[in-house]
Amino acid sequence: MIRRVALLALLAGAADGFSPTASPLLIRHSAASPQHHRPSLRNTTPSYRQRRVACSPLMQQKTDSAAASKADKTTSEVDLCNIEGSFCEPEEVAGGGGFSYGSFARDYPFANNILIATAKSGAADLLAQTVLQGTPLDSVDWTRSLLFCTFGAIYLGGFQYLYQVQIFKRLFDVDKFTSQPWADKVKDGPGLRALAAQTALDLTVLTLIYLPTFYVFKAGVFTGSSDPSVWLSSGLESYTTNFAKDELDLIRVWLPADVVCFSVPLYLRLPVRHIVSFVWTAYLSFARGGH
Repeated sequence: MIRRVALLALLAGAADGFSPTASPLLIRHSAASPQHHRPSLRNTTPSYRQRRVACSPLMQQKTDSAAASKADKTTSEVDLCNIEGSFCEPEEVAGGGGFSYGSFARDYPFANNILIATAKSGAADLLAQTVLQGTPLDSVDWTRSLLFCTFGAIYLGGFQYLYQVQIFKRLFDVDKFTSQPWADKVKDGPGLRALAAQTALDLTVLTLIYLPTFYVFKAGVFTGSSDPSVWLSSGLESYTTNFAKDELDLIRVWLPADVVCFSVPLYLRLPVRHIVSFVWTAYLSFARGGH
């Protein structure tokens, strides 16, 4: 009878979540019959509350892992660069693989300069013929335009790039001076002396190489002869005949232009020079381009 009562008390205590040692009957029974003491079911079989508490961290970990996976998937499917106010660079947003003139000019500066010089010289001659001289388009002297395009490509595009960029970089410390602010440039004694030397050297090249080359090119186009010696003799004759006037005009235009060209950053040197050269070429075509 005592065993039955003890068993009922044990089951009641396990159902209510109490320790079996809290029951007086079990205490008395344990004292009276220790050899017949049965182990508590609570110690061998966890209750529903215990199992739920024990599983809660695992359930929470699985829930957090699933939420993080879902968030990563959502993030990967959203183009963050398309969100307004994002910090993506413009090229990342564009993502295009088309032609970029800026990249072309940076990667192929020599070819870019030849293209600019050729187009500029031809356009300057066309401007001189149609605007300054009032020639109708159907009467344009295309042979004369060919002269300026060829001269622009070979001399202005090729030779000028080589000596004003490549050679001047070796002769003078152009990067240090041109990268300074204007306020620092006027205080840079060595830089100003290098600027004066570059200007003097360029004016010398314009006088002794540029003008004779132009007149020889002109003779090669207009004389109708295939003998280079005829081009040379005719060109040099025109050069000496027009030297005084040409030299004065050259100094008035290119002396201040060179001061600016050799002061700006190196990557702007030839673009600035092409702007001045366009005006100069149009004048040269108007004054010396005819037959």
